[in-house]
Amino acid sequence: MSQPPPSPRATVRYKGRGHYDRALIHEILDAADVCHLGVVQADGSPMVLPTLYARDGDHVYVHGSPASRLLRASKKDGVQVCLTVMLLDGYVMAKSAFHHSINYRSVVVFGEATEVRDVEEKRRALELLVDHVHPGRSAECRAPNDKELAATAVLRLPLGEASAKVRTGPPIDDDEDLDLPYPAGVIPVTVVRGELSATG
Repeated sequence: MSQPPPSPRATVRYKGRGHYDRALIHEILDAADVCHLGVVQADGSPMVLPTLYARDGDHVYVHGSPASRLLRASKKDGVQVCLTVMLLDGYVMAKSAFHHSINYRSVVVFGEATEVRDVEEKRRALELLVDHVHPGRSAECRAPNDKELAATAVLRLPLGEASAKVRTGPPIDDDEDLDLPYPAGVIPVTVVRGELSATG
């Protein structure tokens, strides 16, 4: 049985593509590399920042400079944010321009991000961030010293209001276009990680 949407604002409007299963949401978050974090600033203008993140259980961590506007805004009682990630799986080439699309997996998270003040949790969050970039990397490099720890802020965002949206499969052409002489199908997209280019 599919899970219901966690809230009205986390409800996917496109019928058949919205998913609220926590395991799928975790899977997509774990597979993506970069998130975009949106917030409404004090002057009412929107701001969206691309940044690294890492999931730990049922929340995600993001990090940045303590001087950033987003992180300054979170120091009081937290800040309302929207976090998004997307994995591009293929270009969908249809017979008509209108039905061109992409195959993708995405997650949108709404919630209140709060600053992590506990030192041990902060250290663990930064380890997870490094390991999200490259699994096991935190054990292969020096951990942050006290000065570096103080120069880095970490936010925690719960996954209570999260949804996934997924498109798979071939183009959905109109019946009257099926005999048109244009090639149609899916061009798959994959990300290939290369080898480390050592500098020392």
